[in-house]
Amino acid sequence: MTDSGGERRPAGELEASVLAALWAAGRPQSAAQVRAAIPQDLARTTVATLLGRLCEKGMAGRQPGGRGFVYFAVQDAHGLAARRMHRELDQGAGDRSLVLARFVEGLDAHDEAELRRLLDEGRP
Repeated sequence: MTDSGGERRPAGELEASVLAALWAAGRPQSAAQVRAAIPQDLARTTVATLLGRLCEKGMAGRQPGGRGFVYFAVQDAHGLAARRMHRELDQGAGDRSLVLARFVEGLDAHDEAELRRLLDEGRP
């Protein structure tokens, strides 16, 4: 996808901008409102495509509003990050233990201590 300057941007970066606009708004937004809130100068159709893709991925939802649809984030940023981590774990090379071990190896001392604390507390 390109901005008005013709520069190609990664779809993930654009999706992140759209999600950030939905989170910041705190209520459902039209495609035009999202377009006005993001820093990139994107075509109306590009924003509509991005919103549609986010809905297909289950990261955003839509409902009737005005003459079209309004969109909202399905999860907050923390929930989305956790969802991505679960997806990566599920799509790993088959050995979940190895994937988890490699993840833990990369944690700094503070994050490791926080993870241990959360595990010790158990599930809510």
